[in-house]
Amino acid sequence: MAERDRLERKLLRAAARAIQDFDLIGAGDRILVAVSGGKDSLTLLRVLQLLQARSPVKFGLVAVNLDQGQPGFPAALLRRHLESTGVEHVMLRQDTYSIVRRLVPPGKTACPVCSRLRRGILYNAAVELGCTRIALGHHRDDLVETLLLSALYSGALKSMPPKLHSADGRNVVIRPLCYAAEEDIAAYARELAFPVIPCDLCGSQPQLRRRRVKELLAELAAEHPAVKGNLLHALGKVVPTHLLDRDLLARLGEARGADPWIEEDEGAAAGGCAEDAPVVPLNLAAVPGAGDSE
Repeated sequence: MAERDRLERKLLRAAARAIQDFDLIGAGDRILVAVSGGKDSLTLLRVLQLLQARSPVKFGLVAVNLDQGQPGFPAALLRRHLESTGVEHVMLRQDTYSIVRRLVPPGKTACPVCSRLRRGILYNAAVELGCTRIALGHHRDDLVETLLLSALYSGALKSMPPKLHSADGRNVVIRPLCYAAEEDIAAYARELAFPVIPCDLCGSQPQLRRRRVKELLAELAAEHPAVKGNLLHALGKVVPTHLLDRDLLARLGEARGADPWIEEDEGAAAGGCAEDAPVVPLNLAAVPGAGDSE
């Protein structure tokens, strides 16, 4: 129980900080929580329920699962779990599995096509359910892995934004666990004995680039434990003058009304990590336990 409480406080603080830093949730929001059945989305739902129950800022939750037609998907197991949480929930079913199998050649990564189809269905569901936000369970490790994937394989410095407005203006996607470490989420899911459902479609692709990047990060973290945290910090501490993006430098120069190549003040450049930000979104000072130190 002590370990569970420690992990819960840590995850609550991480989510609370992200909500405050990026204005992810406001009073009156109705949030569609995308629950795949994996450890990340199950933990996300639990954390948001705890914040909902303890915070003076009132917002609604509806858990939505999309059964994509993968053979053997245990929809009944997940439904029973959602019923046990007491949260409003909706079970959707659309056979995107067959579409992915038809469109993706053997040996190629199915994730981009699969996620695009899933996202479109969830976007429509959010509008139909009157939701103002769609919450996804991506965490710190997802963000830093995406940063490296983009840099190494796409030649761009970008990651998953904590808050994203869809191109059509209908939806706002949020990632409240963007500061949370995957190992903490995995340990918490074990402590609460969540009925974790693996993604067999992705699991059948051993050569995923993301898996290779994950293994690289694990190897580096074994040598230097701060590697992942440093990469997360780097996402929040961009120094445009030390990059090669000419458009960005031009905009920076216009904003400053001066030469964008002038070196930043050393004190300003040292700046604070996201983890140094005040911990109290949703007036979390009033949330019992969330502000406790470990």
